[in-house]
Formats: sequence, C-alpha cells, structure tokens
Amino acid sequence: MNEFERALILATQAGLPLVARPYAALAESLGCSEHAVIAGLQNMLASGRIRRIGAVPNHYAIGYTANGMTVWDVDDDEVDELGLRVGQLPFVTHCYRRPRSLPAWPYNLFAMVHGASQDEVRAHMTSIRSLLGTACRADDVLFSTAILKKTGLRLAA
Repeated sequence: MNEFERALILATQAGLPLVARPYAALAESLGCSEHAVIAGLQNMLASGRIRRIGAVPNHYAIGYTANGMTVWDVDDDEVDELGLRVGQLPFVTHCYRRPRSLPAWPYNLFAMVHGASQDEVRAHMTSIRSLLGTACRADDVLFSTAILKKTGLRLAA
C-alpha cells in the first residue's frame, strides 16, 4: 500500500461523505483530482486490498428487527458447496464455515438471517433446511438482543 492509498483508506474508512459528489469532496480533502480518487479506489478493489464500496443499511431502521444467527450441523463433505448456496440466498447476509466444538457444539455452518419478526426468520430457516436436505443433521437459531459493534478494521492515523 502506498502513501496515497493509505490516505484514501483513512479518509473513507468511516464512510463516504454524504454529498452529491463524494469522490470530489475526498479529492479536495486529499489535495488531488477526483479521477485520482476513483482510480485509487478501483485499483485497491482490483487488487483485493478493499473488498467493496457500497451502502450499509441500518437493518433495524428499515424494519428488519429480528436477527438470527442460524447454525447448522452439515456433513463435512458437503458444507463448502452448500454454504456457498446458502450464502447466495437473498435473506442471508453472512455465511461462514466454522469448526465444531464437540460434544457441546456440533454446528459447522453459520448463516445470519434478518427478518421483520422471529417467525419470519424461522420461515427462512425452513427454506435453508430444505436446501441443505439430508446433509443437515441439526440446526438452531440464536437471536440478537443488542448491537455490540458494527465496524470493520480501522487503520490508525
């Protein structure tokens, strides 16, 4: 990462400016052209140094107040392929493979599901269970009660 890219990350890690031309505003604060900001971000996206640029809605504010981390005991030979399919479902925002912690915790696939109610989350679980088929031996859901942290990695200035 070069000096400009580090400055660009520092300038954007808390979000883009909420103005009509956010890249122009960044360019002004960084002392460069709008084109340089856009090119710098595109370069970091292409190289994998940043994953995406996008809006992050507050799901509570838009009506999705039931948030359930669904957990699944899936056959190890099928968990990767099935996890990719679960992760593509429109109601799943995060999907991870994690190690089991036997005997107390048999689950190896985690999928975060959002809904307007716990019943809606459970209905989505029924869809996931159907997709997993006989490869799934057990499941559960852990509902959120509070938001503890909603930020990614932050570079120190």
